[in-house]
Amino acid sequence: METILVKITPEDSGSAYKDAAQLLKENQVVGIPTETVYGLGGNAFSEEAVKRIFEAKGRPQDNPLIVHISEFDEIYELVSQVPDTARLLAEKFWPGPLTMILPKSDKVPLCVTGGLGTVAVRCPSHPVANRLIKETGLPIAAPSANLSGKPSPTRASHVYSDMNGRIPMVIDGGDCAEGVESTVITLATPVPKLLRPGNITISQLRQALGQVDVDDAVLNPLKSGERVSSPGMKYKHYSPDADIVVLCGEYKAFCDYVNQRKSDDTYAMVFDGEGDGLAVPCITYGTSGNYKELSHALFDSLRLLDEKGARVCFVRCPDRSNDDNLAVLNRLLRAASFKVVEL
Repeated sequence: METILVKITPEDSGSAYKDAAQLLKENQVVGIPTETVYGLGGNAFSEEAVKRIFEAKGRPQDNPLIVHISEFDEIYELVSQVPDTARLLAEKFWPGPLTMILPKSDKVPLCVTGGLGTVAVRCPSHPVANRLIKETGLPIAAPSANLSGKPSPTRASHVYSDMNGRIPMVIDGGDCAEGVESTVITLATPVPKLLRPGNITISQLRQALGQVDVDDAVLNPLKSGERVSSPGMKYKHYSPDADIVVLCGEYKAFCDYVNQRKSDDTYAMVFDGEGDGLAVPCITYGTSGNYKELSHALFDSLRLLDEKGARVCFVRCPDRSNDDNLAVLNRLLRAASFKVVEL
């Protein structure tokens, strides 16, 4: 299969949107930009399209997909009931990087939901994604557009690298603004629960709703036999080829630990302004204390490790006492398969 890379802007009046929409209507898979990460988009009502998404990604079929819509009213086709909490969150955070889990309608195939009776829905704010959904006239199921388990793509070039020959089209809509996947909250439980952290933080959710619990799997591996209820909950995820180890503690202790274990293919991932005192090459991934900078640079930095041929990378852990860092910490823990060293 030939994969074409097409640059599209929100203002394009040519055939690019129509061509992409036609592929989606024909149950093909298209790499699409969103404000969070790039997605592998397909018709959410088509089992054929969803099968192609899983095949292209190499994704386990028990892992649910998020369904993307262009405006709130499109949710009624997808869910069996819309609670007041969903309307409240939509008014505050949609379009934007928030996914809500609700009881699914009969129109949504079980292959989209990983066999669950709930469906994950969000309305992206990226103008290209939003316009494409409108142009297609269909809800679009879209996991991140990377090979399963690898760091999520924040640039079209990342998607093309992973998906060349696997899907017919990748849309280049520019670099993603957020850099990590959407926040996922379930409203299908007595108390709303955060299942995957993102750049809409737990404090923002609690300001909107009051009580919001945090699932234990946000910072810990799933328990044996526990079913995945949201994307991003697998034990190992977002991982480069390099062996990632998260180090928690002061910078001097970090340097001492890394320098004692240096080799030709060892790297360190540190905060901006750090690097002095280390005897291994460094990659920086944002300012300590600025969760938006860290999340924006995280996946690009993890992919850069593979480009540089790193085999081991020791990563500075963000401040665990600050709940705003949950999204970055969650991704790092899964990239490292929960290999954490307390310094």
